[in-house]
Amino acid sequence: MKIRFSSEKFGKICNRQELLVRKHGTERAKRIRRRLDDLDAAASLEDFRFLPGRCHELTGDLEGLLSLDLDGPYRLYFRPAHDPPPSKLDGGLDWSKVTEVVIEKVYDPHE
Repeated sequence: MKIRFSSEKFGKICNRQELLVRKHGTERAKRIRRRLDDLDAAASLEDFRFLPGRCHELTGDLEGLLSLDLDGPYRLYFRPAHDPPPSKLDGGLDWSKVTEVVIEKVYDPHE
């Protein structure tokens, strides 16, 4: 799957291990890198139904985003890069057709 980032600065941090460790610590940096590698290796978002990380669609104010678990309460937030996002007949997101994502942020939703 193709991966883009919400900003050039955020992409630089995510793609340089020393910057990622400095910002998030060793353990979270490993998990972020693992999730990004999993996204990169996937053919589509459908592959994430069976991978660790509890990939799920968000609702409410965060509708349109998905998240993957990292450590503790931290999550990796991303969205389909397709405009409009591919949908099924029932209106839900068609995970099998999402082949490009935009990584939005690493975030603790409880803060």
